[in-house]
Amino acid sequence: MRKNLINALRNKELYEEQVLDAMNLVPRHLFIDSSAFLEFAYQDAAFPIGAGQTISHPSTVAWQTSLLNVKKGERVLEIGTGCGFQTAVLCELKAKVYTIERQRELYMKTKRLLPEMGYRAHLYYGDGYKGIPQWAPYDKVIVTCGAPKIPEDLLAQLVVGGVMVVPVGEGTQTMMLIEKRGEDEYDIQECGDFSFVPMLPDRDGLL
Repeated sequence: MRKNLINALRNKELYEEQVLDAMNLVPRHLFIDSSAFLEFAYQDAAFPIGAGQTISHPSTVAWQTSLLNVKKGERVLEIGTGCGFQTAVLCELKAKVYTIERQRELYMKTKRLLPEMGYRAHLYYGDGYKGIPQWAPYDKVIVTCGAPKIPEDLLAQLVVGGVMVVPVGEGTQTMMLIEKRGEDEYDIQECGDFSFVPMLPDRDGLL
């Protein structure tokens, strides 16, 4: 089923081959919240993962990750660990992954799951709007929830020459590809419309 999904994505000719190869190594069914969805794990669909959150469509993961253009050994900051599926894909691309989740239920679950599957990433519980400044700067930043605007704190944690991929907007989001050209200079491209779970509005409190 996994192979069929990857082949279907490959046939669209939209995604980087190395990204599809990485996704083919990750058992998506282990990240889905309920065994009731097991037979649907390799459809191009989003499913619940608990705490009112979802695992993204595989095509969305493939698109965001392709835009990110991850190189081996790069430091990648992920905002919104969720169930850890995107984290695992980044690990398969040999990135050094720093990831943050503000839903404690998901953080605790994923903190156990990823090491059990052999994935090594730096997991943090906290507010994604603020990033993880103590380990900055990062080569790449990927945001896996809908942001009402481009988070300035995350831009500040990018290296010059670094790239951020973030869905921006209310309701339907526009995927933004942002390259940091200088300390206050950015090249911004719009890369399609998507629907993500929004960043939580109460950014001062954690759940």
